[in-house]
Amino acid sequence: MIESLEGRRRVASVFIGVSLKAYFDHDQTVQWCRQVHDALAEHPYFRLPRSELVVLPAFPSLAAAREIFRDDPIALGAQNLWHEDRGAFTGEVGGPALRQVGCTYVEVGHAERRSLFGEDDATVERKVAAAVRNRLTPILCVGERQRVDVDAAARICIELVERGLEQTVRAGVERRIVVAYEPQWAIGAQHPAPVEHIAGVGATVRSWLDGHPLLAGSVIYGGSAGPGLWTELHGHLDGLFLGRFAHDAHALRGVLDEVAALTGRWTT
Repeated sequence: MIESLEGRRRVASVFIGVSLKAYFDHDQTVQWCRQVHDALAEHPYFRLPRSELVVLPAFPSLAAAREIFRDDPIALGAQNLWHEDRGAFTGEVGGPALRQVGCTYVEVGHAERRSLFGEDDATVERKVAAAVRNRLTPILCVGERQRVDVDAAARICIELVERGLEQTVRAGVERRIVVAYEPQWAIGAQHPAPVEHIAGVGATVRSWLDGHPLLAGSVIYGGSAGPGLWTELHGHLDGLFLGRFAHDAHALRGVLDEVAALTGRWTT
């Protein structure tokens, strides 16, 4: 997995993330990980230049997932972290523990964390800083609540990125960031946001990211993402953040088939 910036603005040609949320119990998560391991063995996606697949199971299943994927080019991420590394914070998990259990990524600021658990911009900012402090690449989720035009949505997203990275940028050190554009009105919907909307917002966020001297990374889309979407978004964004669709291991393979086919680099 790529962890250094290597002087590049785009450090991954395609980034695919899969969040299992809390849909599976531990046994189901283990079964899914084994199915993914079998379904993706020697898949041509992993021979593409600088491409990544990141799986984010629930906390109790992280160690088991690491063991199942130990020989696979699949990175491990957590769905959340606490903004302090350790202490009297019952029920929370700090960055050092996540790093020790094998995580290299962590999701921060998801709309469900904001709406269900009251996380605000200040909380997200502290969590991003905690991720960076512990050498975890943050997957920072941003998106507008209500459907608005492309320009308005892009402004909202950039403001959320700026707020989330404020403490990190003040440190004055180059950092990698994955920005997950997830319009809240598309999360859990039957269809993703229109391609023109996604591409427009993504291009503006990408331009902002490319213009920042201390940041490098990827801009991906989540929000009812599924098969066929990458064919339409290819060339506009850096990847997809998959949810319930990828909870079928063979469906996940289908997305990776789609990505690999579009590159024209099939070798098997």
